Amino acid sequence: MDLLWGTADRPSRGPKPSLSVDQITRTAVEIADAEGLGAVSMQRIAATFGFTTMSLYRYVPGKAELVALMVDMAIGERPDLDALPGGWRDRLAEWSRQCLRIFTRRPWLLEATSGHRVMGPNELGWMDAALTVLAAAGFTPVEQHDAFLLVVGHVRSVAQYTAGADKLRVDEWSAAVGERLSRHADRFPAVVAAIQGGGYAKAADEPLEFGLRCLLGGLEKLLG
Repeated sequence: MDLLWGTADRPSRGPKPSLSVDQITRTAVEIADAEGLGAVSMQRIAATFGFTTMSLYRYVPGKAELVALMVDMAIGERPDLDALPGGWRDRLAEWSRQCLRIFTRRPWLLEATSGHRVMGPNELGWMDAALTVLAAAGFTPVEQHDAFLLVVGHVRSVAQYTAGADKLRVDEWSAAVGERLSRHADRFPAVVAAIQGGGYAKAADEPLEFGLRCLLGGLEKLLG
């Protein structure tokens, strides 16, 4: 926690450190952006600076702590939603769009932010921004928590789908599956009808917006 929040004690004596936690974290983020989270290792980062792996542990205790630092740096500062026109739905929708853009730009964050973790000030700032909108709208604390999980879960789902879609283009998927579906259309009539009706030809951002309309509309009814 002290390392992540920048409150760790710094030695007042001895030689000046040759590296910084910020330098190490930034290098790790660059590697993850280029090659994925699996490519990040203490050995890889140490070699980048011409250091031994053991010397890196003077700055960061291990891989788990490094990933926590990476997440907070990669997410960045909380979005400013106060100046946005409209009501709470518009602000929460914009929060979701900005969050999706980060996950899309850095898909390794999906893996790095799964499960219960220690969170840094930037990540908590994003949560605080969303809860501030929900609180101002009049949701109870319990409803704020549940609504936040509902919205961020939708964002992560769309981001996960987008990341997976990069592995197989729509035309490749059509070529691989289309022939089978044409031969077995009677077994999967709903799938065939949806494809033929253009249901799988949407732009990447449309699933987010459709889900937001449903979720925010439902939350608005709950609020009423």
